Parts: sequence; structure tokens; C-alpha cells
Amino acid sequence: MSVPQMVFVNVTTEDLTRSIAFYEALGCQINPLFTDENAACVVWSDTVFFMVLRRDFFATFTDKPLADPRTHAQSLIALTRDSREHVDATLTKGLDAGGVEPRPAQDLGFMYSRDLEDPDGNILSFLWMDPAAAAHGPEAYTAEQG
Repeated sequence: MSVPQMVFVNVTTEDLTRSIAFYEALGCQINPLFTDENAACVVWSDTVFFMVLRRDFFATFTDKPLADPRTHAQSLIALTRDSREHVDATLTKGLDAGGVEPRPAQDLGFMYSRDLEDPDGNILSFLWMDPAAAAHGPEAYTAEQG
């Protein structure tokens, strides 16, 4: 039996309890089998997970210096939503839970996205893309629009 490919994104936190509350407010579940005093497994879907790790614990996995996500971008994590409204609703939940929207929404017609920084400064981008553009590129969306 083949195991589906899964994605685990590791991000740092200064306050694990606060991070758990933030991601639960976005609608994520926490997998207790992979959560302890050092880390929490945030479930986005059956195949996408965040491992939110205390900074000192995260540091045990690398010999490189850790970037401070409040002052340095170390990654931009993009997650799709079902609609523009779903993007907006996700941002509202995140802002209500202590997140920050660092820049205005981007509306390219075929794609709509909004960025959200979690309380530690990790950047999440939530986006909706027109199915024609997703399948065939932005030009397909433009041609479909006339």
C-alpha cells in the first residue's frame, strides 16, 4: 500500500500555547500524537501539516543560525482557499486571533491573495485561483474573460 505524499512545514514560535490557539482559530486541528511541550502538529488537510516548534527545539534540527520571522522572511507559505470569500474569512479569523496583515490584498483577476503573519511573524499567504488559470495558466483566464 502506498502512503500519500505529505508536506510538513516547520515554523518557529516563541509561545507554543499562543501558536496553538492561533492555528485553531484559523480552523486547524492539532494532532495530539505529534504534539508535546516542544512542538505542535497543525493539521491543514490530510496531506499538509505545520510543525510549530519552539525556537530552541527548532535549532536542534539545523547548524545554521535561525532567522527571526518578525524581521526576516525565511519562507512564504501559500495555501489555497475555495473562493475569494474563503480567503477573506480566513484572514478575518487570523486577524481576530492576533495575526497581522502586512500588505494589501493582491487581486490579479485570475488570482486573489492576502498575506497573514502569525503572532511570531511567520508569513502565510491565502489565495484563490480561478480553475481555468490553475489548470492552463493566466492566459486561459484572460481568454475566457473575453
